[in-house]
Amino acid sequence: MDAPNLQNPELYINRELSLLEFNRRVLMQSLDESTPLLERLKFLCIASSNLDEFFEIRVAGLKQQVSYGSQQRGPDNLSPAEQLHLISTTVHELVKEQYRILNEVLIPALEEEGVRFSRRPDWTDRQAGWVRRYFRKELLPVLSPIGLDPAHPFPRVLNKSLNFIVALEGRDAYGRNSGIAIVQAPRSLPRVIRLPASCATAPYDFVFLTSIIHANVDELFPGMKATGCYQFRVTRNSDLFVHDEEVEDLLRALEGELPSRRFSEAVRLEVADNCPEEMVQFLMHQFALEPEDVYQVDGPVNLHRLMAIPDMVERPDLKFPGFTPGLPRRLRHNTDLFDVIRKGDVLLHHPFQSFAPVIDLLRQAARDPAVLAIRQTLYRTGPDSGIVEALIEAARNGKEVTVVIELRARFDEAANIELANELQEAGAHVVYGVVGYKTHAKMMLIVRREGRHLRRYVHLGTGNYHSRTARLYTDMGLMTADTEIGEDVHGIFQQLTALGKATRLRKLLQSPFTLHKSMLAFIEREISHAEAGRPARIIAKMNALVEPQIIEALYRASRAGVKIDLIIRGTCCLRPGVKGVSENIRVRSIIGRFLEHTRIFCFHNDGADEVWCSSADWMDRNFFRRVETCFPIEDRRLRQRVIREGLEYYLADNTQAWVLRSDGSYQRCTPGKARPRSAQLMLLEQLAEK
Repeated sequence: MDAPNLQNPELYINRELSLLEFNRRVLMQSLDESTPLLERLKFLCIASSNLDEFFEIRVAGLKQQVSYGSQQRGPDNLSPAEQLHLISTTVHELVKEQYRILNEVLIPALEEEGVRFSRRPDWTDRQAGWVRRYFRKELLPVLSPIGLDPAHPFPRVLNKSLNFIVALEGRDAYGRNSGIAIVQAPRSLPRVIRLPASCATAPYDFVFLTSIIHANVDELFPGMKATGCYQFRVTRNSDLFVHDEEVEDLLRALEGELPSRRFSEAVRLEVADNCPEEMVQFLMHQFALEPEDVYQVDGPVNLHRLMAIPDMVERPDLKFPGFTPGLPRRLRHNTDLFDVIRKGDVLLHHPFQSFAPVIDLLRQAARDPAVLAIRQTLYRTGPDSGIVEALIEAARNGKEVTVVIELRARFDEAANIELANELQEAGAHVVYGVVGYKTHAKMMLIVRREGRHLRRYVHLGTGNYHSRTARLYTDMGLMTADTEIGEDVHGIFQQLTALGKATRLRKLLQSPFTLHKSMLAFIEREISHAEAGRPARIIAKMNALVEPQIIEALYRASRAGVKIDLIIRGTCCLRPGVKGVSENIRVRSIIGRFLEHTRIFCFHNDGADEVWCSSADWMDRNFFRRVETCFPIEDRRLRQRVIREGLEYYLADNTQAWVLRSDGSYQRCTPGKARPRSAQLMLLEQLAEK
């Protein structure tokens, strides 16, 4: 039998369509009746937000390729234009399902629980009166309607802002009548407003901002009649372009680019489904869009703004139960973190275990006279960051503090520029990594004098130094005083802050130098074991699998008899279960309460399991265009923990798992007659505080 062509495009799932399948799985969580009702609403909002970013980055990039006449094809052999057509078809289906779930499932279910969204036709006289007064007091002073005529051209519309196109009859004080006006709703306005108890018809009675404006739009145009008012929203290209070879100051270049993001090329138009065709055509013309870029919706054009509802409704029974992250036993009885780490490595599994020890370690270092230097990478930190506060305190206490801030953390650029300025004012050295390579590695290095020697303490993680996402994302972090790991981290920081050749690392793997070829070598080693008749297995957990050389190597491993289990939350371009190619590969995705973010790579290695954790997914950008770290779990007990908690529990999950089929679709696992198992629930039960 001839060996198959492992580069055959039919063996590769399109990256964009795979990402949309991930969003479909997120959306399906809003239908899961085992999930609390307000959390189901959140999943609907998350799916909407995911689509926003998908258009702002992925669709925008494809549209740019088409405009440049690019015919570049990926491993799946689809051109940019072909991908855009398939995306449009898929997203129109997804959006239709989103609004069906909102209108036919969630809103009725919420109303049964006393959470009501009052529509204009159902308002009582008292409610209509309150809405009118609210409009005049809170909205009328801040709304700026623009009648379109030669002196008032179509306004610049902010990315993802709420707007209304209004059809008018009559003439104004100057005899003008263009027939069309635009009303822009400032972002500061809430999108849902709770009705007061004096006129509410339910314990929690809400009205949409759009309904309030629709009901009172005539007041914006005195003496004229509004014959139609239709909401719309435009999504724009939000990827920042900075020419690496021509930039002298990356911070200043990004500061200059940020304002343009709000008014860059349009890539999608969302408009009310009752908007007349001629007005839809008018808007399409204004934004230079095609029919397949238009999405007519039955409800608010920005479902993500409904994310405010759960915080406004005090119903714990409709939300996930709260929990307190746990602590490893060794940290409970010894507050001296340096002493604990010196005696042995510490593994933290978030969010089931607390992120606080990472912040506490940095705070302890900031106040310890024996600590001489601190080095840290920051990608996303969030507001009021304990990490940042500790770094500022350390700098003010005279420590040598060096922070590598990745300015180009998508949608966090402005926050990171502000962070950089704040740290510099405190006396920290701030650098922005290497131009052309995003610094995505998660590293903290503390240098401490102990007697006659200097000792390095290190934290390495799979996720950001962000306290809030550490409660929402699954990640692992390792705290260690291992000498060789400390030297490796020191060497990587030298690369990022100074100039020179990449030094040989003893234990860590690093992108863009050794990670890709090391992963390929580990896969080849499993192939050799399988061909020699020895047990061979690979288990890998990550956010995305895209890189074609890795996929081809996994196909070869499958053909050689290596058993491969992949736990991939989002995009997966590998096609499992293809006869003669990938019959030994199983792919599953876990969608649950927490966002799966951990990257773990386990190679059986003839019984001497090697386990690695990383900040990197198996994607081209992570291997070749980013600075990433991948660190071994060498302590036997911790290695067993990572395999059990990070891999085996997820392979046994039969309630939150979706299995990828060879046609690119996913099927949700069901327990059947087996005992229901949820990896995230098991980890909460075992690791969180009782």
